[in-house]
Amino acid sequence: MKRTTVFTAVVFAFLVIAGTTTNAMAQELIVSAAASLTDAFSDIEPAFEKANPGVDVVMNFASSGALYRQIEQGAPADVYASANPKWMAKAVDKGFVNKADVQVFARNSLVLATPADNPAGVTTLNDLVATKVKSIGIGTPETVPAGQYAKGALVARDMYEKMTSKMIFGESVRQVLDYLSRGEIDCGFVYRTDAVKAGDKVRIIEEIPLEKPVTYPISVLKEAAAPHMAAAFVEFVRSDEGMSLLEGRGFKRP
Repeated sequence: MKRTTVFTAVVFAFLVIAGTTTNAMAQELIVSAAASLTDAFSDIEPAFEKANPGVDVVMNFASSGALYRQIEQGAPADVYASANPKWMAKAVDKGFVNKADVQVFARNSLVLATPADNPAGVTTLNDLVATKVKSIGIGTPETVPAGQYAKGALVARDMYEKMTSKMIFGESVRQVLDYLSRGEIDCGFVYRTDAVKAGDKVRIIEEIPLEKPVTYPISVLKEAAAPHMAAAFVEFVRSDEGMSLLEGRGFKRP
């Protein structure tokens, strides 16, 4: 019994060490992706790891602008996926990304949404200037692409300045979605994929016409620690399997 116990303990210790060694040998791939991609890329992560044994994908989700600032300040990242071309263009201009490596992989749409019970009775975009609407959620335009799209649409209709006193700014489009889901604002601007994710907690009022469509570019970063695996991840996202996973979350093909 004593010898068996000792033997078992040795085997257990060996397995722990072996497992630790295996984990240590796993190739880490850091993907910085826009907050609106959280669900889709959380689906893609295990699918990519299954297709590439020994790779550990680490997802970093935030607003596209916040992610760019992280990259600018030297934070490690192998892949950058933005919710609009603006921040990717900055990454190219500042030398973090090769322009030739940038590829658009998905499209989305911007919608005006309310909490399910729609307490302010919003029926159209024009209602937002009415006194019955007290609070409007919008991503901070300077850093959140959804906010930038929304601001552009409102400025084009000469509505933005009339509504700024009502605006509740979110650090990401997902934060605006949370405000809507909890009924903390009368209405807000989010992507259709986000509104669909919220299910019966959120009501879509209308799609917002935009001058330019909502597009998502992706690229390997020049300073990627794992450039070949980063390129493989980008190709996987654009593959039929990757596209199917994106479509499953409401995104459209580019």
